[in-house]
Amino acid sequence: MPYPADTVQSRITTALGDVRLAASARGLVGLWFDGQRHQPLAALDGPAAWPQAPGHPVLVEAARQFSDYLAGRRVRFDLPLDLGSGTPFQQAVWEALCGIAPGATVSYAALSRQVGRPLAVRAVGAAVGRNPVSVIVPCHRVIGSGGALTGYAGGLERKAALLRLEGALASRTDALPLFAPAAAKALA
Repeated sequence: MPYPADTVQSRITTALGDVRLAASARGLVGLWFDGQRHQPLAALDGPAAWPQAPGHPVLVEAARQFSDYLAGRRVRFDLPLDLGSGTPFQQAVWEALCGIAPGATVSYAALSRQVGRPLAVRAVGAAVGRNPVSVIVPCHRVIGSGGALTGYAGGLERKAALLRLEGALASRTDALPLFAPAAAKALA
């Protein structure tokens, strides 16, 4: 995906693992957990990597709000987003994701109907998986039609932990494993 030329990045450590944040002059363009599928690896590391800018105002605010969210002090994000790296179809799906309330879940089929493409469940699923702003654009709130936790680029354990944090998934430890012991204590 093409990102703005002025994109900068920073890294934060969370109970769910290290996170890369990226922003342009227009807003937040990325939030990826280390090891997450579909992250722009060449832009995050190596000789062509985006410059580090931990003091960038959008990155500072994104780090603060994300930390507050994981600590249970915030349920909604108030950040400028720059989702221009996606196709018009992807952007429509990502916009629909932003409408899923904290603590709620929707199926991929229901999301497909919501974006006016009821027969494009797989394409909608692919767009959800390519969401560059994990958690802030709440792709973790999309589940399988039967209620199964499926398809999260950051890993199903993280998806389960995020849904538990929001109260959308029972906190029974026998349902699904928590991400890690430290995360279990922080998110319980």
